[in-house]
Amino acid sequence: MDHNILKRVILEQTELIKKVPICGRDYFFEKDVNYLFVGLRRAGKSTLLYKMARDLVEAGCEWSQIIFVNFEDDRILDFKRADFDDILEVAYELAGDREAHFFFDEIQLVEGWEHFARRMADQKKHVCITGSNAKMLSSEMEAVLGGRYISKMIMPFSFSELLTYKSIVHDENSLLTASGTGAIIRTCQEYVAEGGLPEMLNMINKRDYIKSVFEKVILGDILEREKIKNQMALRLMVKKIAETVMHEVSFNSLAGNVKSAGVKTSTDSMIEYASYAENAYLLFRTRNFVSKFAEKESLPRFYFYDSGILSLFLVDKAPALLENTVAVHLKRRFGDDVYYYKSRQTGIDVDFYIPEAKCAVQAAYSLAGTEKRELGNLLSLAERDAGVRRLIVVTNGEEKTITKKGFEIDVMPVHKFLLQF
Repeated sequence: MDHNILKRVILEQTELIKKVPICGRDYFFEKDVNYLFVGLRRAGKSTLLYKMARDLVEAGCEWSQIIFVNFEDDRILDFKRADFDDILEVAYELAGDREAHFFFDEIQLVEGWEHFARRMADQKKHVCITGSNAKMLSSEMEAVLGGRYISKMIMPFSFSELLTYKSIVHDENSLLTASGTGAIIRTCQEYVAEGGLPEMLNMINKRDYIKSVFEKVILGDILEREKIKNQMALRLMVKKIAETVMHEVSFNSLAGNVKSAGVKTSTDSMIEYASYAENAYLLFRTRNFVSKFAEKESLPRFYFYDSGILSLFLVDKAPALLENTVAVHLKRRFGDDVYYYKSRQTGIDVDFYIPEAKCAVQAAYSLAGTEKRELGNLLSLAERDAGVRRLIVVTNGEEKTITKKGFEIDVMPVHKFLLQF
C-alpha cells in the first residue's frame, strides 16, 4: 500500500485524537498490556483508544510514536492482509528508533487480521485493537490469539458514566439532598428511555441518531457480514424480540410470528438470526437457571445492549425499558452469570438470579397491585435456596425495606440501584 496514504491517515487521526473531547470511563487498563476491545457500534471503543493514546503522550511519549489506523477510513478500504507490513514500515519512518504504540480500530474488516495481531504480540509490540463482531471473542479466535491479548467488552455508558459526562455529582451525599437527588432522577429517566450511546448525548434528535446506529448494525454487522438474504425476516424477528422483553421466547414462536406477517422463514433461521444479533452486540440472552440444558437454550429471555435501541420498537415503553436497563446493568457487572429463575413445579418466577452475588432481583415499574406477587416470588426462592442472601425489587420510584418470614427485601428506585448495586 502507498506509504504516503498510510502516513496521511495516521497523521490526520493523530490530529483528531488531540482535539476530540474525551469523557472518563469506568474501565481499568494495565500498563503495556495488549487489549482487544469489542462491543456494540458507537459504544465508545474508539474513544477509549484515544484516551489510551493521550495517556501515553502525557506519560512522555511523542505523538510520532502513536500509530493509529482506523480501518473504516475510505482511503484504505482496499487494505489487505499483505499490507500490514506497510504499517510497520510507516511506523518506523514516523517513530524512528523509538518504540511505536499501535492502535487498530475496526480491524475485523481486514480478513486474516488475527494472524498479524499474533505476530505483533510475539514481537513484543504494544497493540490495542477494536472490533464490533463478537466472533472476535469466540473460543476459536482466542485460540488463534493464544492469550496474547486481554479481551474487554465495551458497553454504552453506564448510569454512573453518564452522570460523570454531564458533570452531575453522584456521591452518597448528593443522594441526601433534594437538589442532588432531583438532578440524578431526571437524568435516570432520560437514561432509561434513551440508553447510553455516547455520541447520542450531544444530538438534538436523539431518536434519529439511535435509529441510524441500529440500521448500521442491521445492514452492516448482520445482513452484509452474514450474507442474509431475507432482510424482512431478520427485522421482524428483532421487532418481535423487542415486544417480548420481560418474557421468555421460543424460536418456534418467533418463526410463527414472522410467518403470520406473510414472510417466509423457519425455526432454524430464527436461531441463526438471533445468534447473529448477539454476535453484533445488539442482543444478549439470559437463561433459566433451573431448566435442563435443551430448554435453557430454546427458551431464553432476550434484552438489548442499549435501551435506546429497544425504545425504537415499543409503544408501552416504561416497564420493559426499566427491566432492560436493570438487565444491562447486571450484564455489565456479572457477564454471563445472570439468569432468570422460573420453575413449573414451584411456580416461582424471578426476573434475575445471580449466583455469584447470592442475589435475586425483580424489576417492577410499580408495586401498586403487584406487591404480593413480586415479593412472593422472591420469598419463595429464598426459602428454597439457602444461597440467596439478598432480595431486591427495582422500581421506578418506590423505596422501602420490607421484612417478611425472616427475610429482608430492599425495594429500590432504579437510580439508586444503578449507582449502589
